Amino acid sequence: MKKFAAGALALISAFSVSAAETITVSGSNSMTSLMEVLAETYTKKTGYFVEVQGPGSSAGIRAANQGTSHIGMASRAVADSEIEAGVERITIANDGIAVVVHPSNKVENLTTEQVSAIYRGEIKNWGEVGGEKGPIVAVTRDTASGTRAGFEDVLGLKQKINGIKVSAISPRTQVANGNGMVKTTAGQNPNAIGYISLGTVDNTVKALDINGVDALVGNVQSGRYPVARSFVLMTGPTTPEYAKAFIDWILSDEGQSIVAKKGYVPAK
Repeated sequence: MKKFAAGALALISAFSVSAAETITVSGSNSMTSLMEVLAETYTKKTGYFVEVQGPGSSAGIRAANQGTSHIGMASRAVADSEIEAGVERITIANDGIAVVVHPSNKVENLTTEQVSAIYRGEIKNWGEVGGEKGPIVAVTRDTASGTRAGFEDVLGLKQKINGIKVSAISPRTQVANGNGMVKTTAGQNPNAIGYISLGTVDNTVKALDINGVDALVGNVQSGRYPVARSFVLMTGPTTPEYAKAFIDWILSDEGQSIVAKKGYVPAK
């Protein structure tokens, strides 16, 4: 009986330590796939369990402000006016979004205004942007896509209807499920245009310059390439040191190599 009691006490003690050392992370849905890989690697490495939830960037900012999670996530720039005193922002990665067309398309460069107008359905023919005359077939991602959310945010493709912010992308735009499908469509249809994560670009499509800047990792890192977004983590006054240590590891060479392998641009 004493052995059982001692064993139960040890189990309870171990559970208490484990529960106390769980790192909670919540926010951007777009960041969850990357963060889950980082979390799994870190747990195996250190024994600290990392719980990741993705209700959205706004929820991540609230979590950091209110201390309801150790770490908040936002897949966009976070303004000073959005955070409370004591909240710190740490960029762990950048995501370049390449605007791609068929390799035979003669258009080499578009402005952000032109890309936005194409997706709003205001520019409908390649002849309007310096290409050969032909109908533009715009391809977008589904509404659950983090890439689409970033694309809309950067290019101002949002509008308010009855006080609710919704997508401004034309309902006539073709919807593709995943980067691969967008790339396949753009690679097969000479009139198509789409957008994919920079890391997935290959010779089946042509990535356009945007505002005269090449879609290259170095230009994303320098901030010159405009269709990009930051992956930001936020800590607050109550964030424990063991949770901050997780962020330090993400910024280490090991953590940043995982960021690169997952197709994102390292923050450093």
